Amino acid sequence: MKLDNLREAIDTLDGEILKLINQRLKLALKIGRQKQTEGLTTLNSARESLVLQRLKELNEGPLTPTALQLIFKEIMAAARELQSRHKIAFLGPEASFTHLAALGHFGGESTMLPQSSVAEVFQAVIKEQCHYGMVPVENSIEGAVNHTLDLFYSSDLKICAEHYQQISHDLLAAAEVPLRDIRVVFSHTQAFAQCRQWLKENLPGAVLSECGSTAEAARRVAAQRGHAAAIAGPAAAELYNLKSIAHKIADLPGNTTRFLVLGKEDSPPSGRDKTSILFVTPHLPGALHQVLTPMADFGINMVKLESRPVRNERWSYFFIADFTGHRQDEKVAEMIKVTKKICLFMKVLGSYPQAG
Repeated sequence: MKLDNLREAIDTLDGEILKLINQRLKLALKIGRQKQTEGLTTLNSARESLVLQRLKELNEGPLTPTALQLIFKEIMAAARELQSRHKIAFLGPEASFTHLAALGHFGGESTMLPQSSVAEVFQAVIKEQCHYGMVPVENSIEGAVNHTLDLFYSSDLKICAEHYQQISHDLLAAAEVPLRDIRVVFSHTQAFAQCRQWLKENLPGAVLSECGSTAEAARRVAAQRGHAAAIAGPAAAELYNLKSIAHKIADLPGNTTRFLVLGKEDSPPSGRDKTSILFVTPHLPGALHQVLTPMADFGINMVKLESRPVRNERWSYFFIADFTGHRQDEKVAEMIKVTKKICLFMKVLGSYPQAG
């Protein structure tokens, strides 16, 4: 076929695709009205997870799984916003990695509202200024984001989804300058930790100044210029018109951050779920072993365990555990019931579809 004929065939297919997408959105509108009648929330992470999994299984290529997910995430986001426009709080400003994670999870149709701290993201959802919040919780290099974990102790918000975001750190400056001219570097504490060895080898004399986010660091450098640089991502460089003077400076490849979606309710079962609980053990020898034993007895796989100090009590700690399964699953529900009797305090932070 000639080029013009191929393009004509694509134009015809595009018209059919557009017609089908609009048909899908009309059905989504009907579903939205039914959800309102039944008092259900618009976001259903379990259902969206099942839809994407089914499409991945049906896909015969050449469309890649990543491209498939991007396309259908946007279609589902458009459907969700037709049902009810959502406001999403995120650790800002724009072009922060949390912003990118929120866009990746909710799509570009949602209203994104930047917050200056993780605590403000929690508060925006608690006060119902936003429907959902996106916060970082752990990094593949540096581990837990402790401030996020601490806020769960006093909050009644639920985890209703998780999202994994690839992280790429660059050194950004207002102009192309030699590394030897950089006197101060701005970034988030996690970014500094993830680039510790590179900074030691390449900028040993630079002052490291912490910011609330990597995007905030980029914004500061854009405003003051001079001998300053920021550790942030390529999206921040583009937004704030900065130059990348060193690429991919994280100490280890495959740098990934796990983010959590916060809401007033968690997600219904999807068949491939994860549950998070927070608990305090008695001050007795072997107490943690005793609390965790029911998981083994019921054959439940724990995938993460973190401990944090209780701020208003000396030498007292709470734990957060993630394990596979949904709180409504019979085995999980029974395990939680047994475990709760052993703990001084326990609450379910949420059940949600496993990402990836």
